[in-house]
Formats: sequence, structure tokens, C-alpha cells
Amino acid sequence: MPVGPLSLPAHLYLLAWDTSKSEITGVTQIPQLVRAGALTELAQRGLLVDDDGIATPVDMDASTGDAVLDGLLELVRESRPHRWRSWVTLHARITLDAVREQLAAGGSLRARKRRALGLFPTVEYDLARPAAVEALQEEARRILRGPVPAVDISDRDAAVVALAAAAGLRTLLPRKESHDTRVEELIERSGEAAPALRKVVHELRGAVAAASAGA
Repeated sequence: MPVGPLSLPAHLYLLAWDTSKSEITGVTQIPQLVRAGALTELAQRGLLVDDDGIATPVDMDASTGDAVLDGLLELVRESRPHRWRSWVTLHARITLDAVREQLAAGGSLRARKRRALGLFPTVEYDLARPAAVEALQEEARRILRGPVPAVDISDRDAAVVALAAAAGLRTLLPRKESHDTRVEELIERSGEAAPALRKVVHELRGAVAAASAGA
């Protein structure tokens, strides 16, 4: 599943688009899903590690060159220590807004400016490349349902699909369909980042359940 130059959270955001309706699915959990993707990529890059449940920066000066990831990394550095649970939800919309801007700049989304209630300026987004997103979704379904062995899947693809399944994205999973065993296999595929990804997946599931209950 190609990820190109975009961040892992950007691809999770694209996976959530229902191309048949040209709209995002699971609106309540998208900020948490996107944030979980950013945390996971920082862990996979070795810039965040798990220290007894605390998401801990490894290097106070390192950067990724990606505005989405570096924005979150700076936020973690400048804040008091938090557990992964907190970072999945804390100011998650900041990361979501950064991902949308990144995708619009890259041509995957089209931004439309309008005024809410005729007064307040706001930006709405449309999907610019639905065929590319559909291909991304089909590959994610193939990874989730098999038969490709987890060992043959890249750590990035494994993390994307594990997080998408944890969030219960309806673009990938019919209602009531579960793949817990496969998700655990994909988490293990992440190698040294597996402890952090496992915590993020657990907290994402909790955050999604809470958001759905309050919707």
C-alpha cells in the first residue's frame, strides 16, 4: 500500500472517506484516529518511546521534516508528561487541521472557503482523487483480511491497518465485523514500536467508544 511522501496520519484520514457519498465517515472518531496515526509514526521513527506508559520524546532537537509530525512532536516536548491515553485525544483537532492543510497542499483535497451562518469564515474540504483513495482502501482490506502473512507487510502498512481497524472505519469494516487476532499480528509486525502502537490502539478504541457513546 503506497504511502508516498505523506504522513501516516494523512493516509488514515484518506481511508475514512466514503467515495460513494464524497464525505468523511465516522466524524466523531476522526480527530483521535489521525492523532493516533501521528503518535504511531513518531514512535516508528524512534522519536517517541514508551516510558512506563508515558509518551516520551527521545531527542529534544530532532525533527522529521513533516509539518504534521513536527507540530505534534513540539507539542509533546513543550507539555508536561502525558500517557498515551491523553495524547490520543488532547488537542487532537490541531493535528487533524494540519493533516487537512497538508493534503490540500498536495492536491489530495480541494479546500472551499465559506462563511458559517453567513458570518464566520470556515474551510470545507472535498476529495480530489477518489480513485486513488479507493485503491488505498482496497489494499487496506486485503491486508486486514489476509491472506498476506503479517511478516510480508511493511511496518507502516501494518500500523495503518491496525489503527483503522481499531477505529472501526466503516469504509474498511462492515458493522460488527472484528479482526482482533489480525490486528494483534499487525501490531507485532511493528517491531520496536510495537509497545507504543499497542497502547495507542488500546487508547484509540477507548476514545472511539467514548466519542460514539456521546454522539
